Amino acid sequence: MRIGVPRETKEGERRVALVPDSVATLAAEGHDLVVANGAGAGVELDDRAYRAAGARVVDAPGAWDADLIVKVKEIQDADLPHLRRGQAIFGFQQLGNDAALTRALASRGLTAIAYELARTSDGRYPLLAPMSEIAGDMAIQVANQFLGREPATVLVLGGGGVGIAAARTAASQGARVTLLSRTRESAERALRAVGLPADAGVAAPAAIERHALEADLVVGAAAIAGAPTPKLLPRALVARMRRGAMIVDVAIDGGGVAETSRMTSHAEPTYVEEGVIHYCVPNMPAARPRAATEALARAVLPFARALASRGIARAVRDDAALAGAVVLWRGTATHRAIAANARLPYTDLMTVANP
Repeated sequence: MRIGVPRETKEGERRVALVPDSVATLAAEGHDLVVANGAGAGVELDDRAYRAAGARVVDAPGAWDADLIVKVKEIQDADLPHLRRGQAIFGFQQLGNDAALTRALASRGLTAIAYELARTSDGRYPLLAPMSEIAGDMAIQVANQFLGREPATVLVLGGGGVGIAAARTAASQGARVTLLSRTRESAERALRAVGLPADAGVAAPAAIERHALEADLVVGAAAIAGAPTPKLLPRALVARMRRGAMIVDVAIDGGGVAETSRMTSHAEPTYVEEGVIHYCVPNMPAARPRAATEALARAVLPFARALASRGIARAVRDDAALAGAVVLWRGTATHRAIAANARLPYTDLMTVANP
C-alpha cells in the first residue's frame, strides 16, 4: 500500500506521525512510503533519515498521492485541495464540533479514522493517551507561566487522561486539587490514578460553582468522544471567578468547557475575558514536539501496519478499536454523534465496510 506522510499545516504544529524507524518497519513489509520534504523538520528529523529508512521524499503536494494518509492533526483548509476520493486519512480528526469540516470530507468521499476514538476492549485510548498525559502536565506548567506563580487551588473538570495528569502535576507542586468527573465511580478511579493527595467528586453544577469560585486555576479536561464538549462553566460563573484566575481549556478541540472559551494558538495563546485568563490552544503537545512525536509514533505504528497490511476494510472489520475510530467511510458518516452534529445520515460501519 502507498502511505503518505504530509507536512502538518496547523499553526504551531511541529509533530510528525511517523518517524524514520516507523517508516523502516513499514517499508520492510513492502509498503511504499512517500514523505513530504521537511515533514520531520519540527522535530529535527531530516529528509536523509527518511530516505535511509526506505521512504521516497517528495515535494509537499506529492505526499498526498497515497491510499493511506498518516498525519497528526485534523485536515486544514490548505489541505483540502490535495485530497482525492477514496483515500483514508488516519489522524486526529476532531470532527465532533466541526460540522463544516465533516461535510467537506464527506463530500470528497474520504474515509476518516480518528486517533482520539480508537478504544480497546479494556477501555483504553492507546492513541489519545500519550498526548493526554503531555497535555495534562502542560496545563499546569502553562498556568505557572501565565499566572507567574504556581496555582494554590486547582479545579480539574474531567477524570480521563488529561484530568489525571493535570491533577497529579498540580498536587505534586503542593496545590489543593479538586477533580470533578461525571460519576462518583469515575472520579474515585481518577483519584486512585493520581496517587497524590487530592479531592474528587461528581461534576454537578453546584459543586462546579463552589470550587470554580475558589480556584486560581480551572483545567478543562472534560470530553465526550465524538461530540461537543459540555459547557460546564457558564459565562455568568466565569464572571464571578477570582480576578486574574485562569482557565486552561484542554477540551477546546470539542468547543471547550467554558462558554467564554474560544480557540487560540501557540503564537497567541491567551486572552482575558470576564477578568479571567483563558488559554485555549488546541494542539498543546506540539510545544513539546520531540517527546510528543516519539510517543505518538510508537502508538500509531501498530495500527498503521494493520491498515496497510490487511487493507483498510479488512483491518477495521478485524479490529474493534479501529472500527470504533471510523467516523467516515468513503464519504458515509459512520459515527452517530458526528453524523448528527453535521446533519448527515448515519450508517452502521459494518454495513458498508466490505473487504
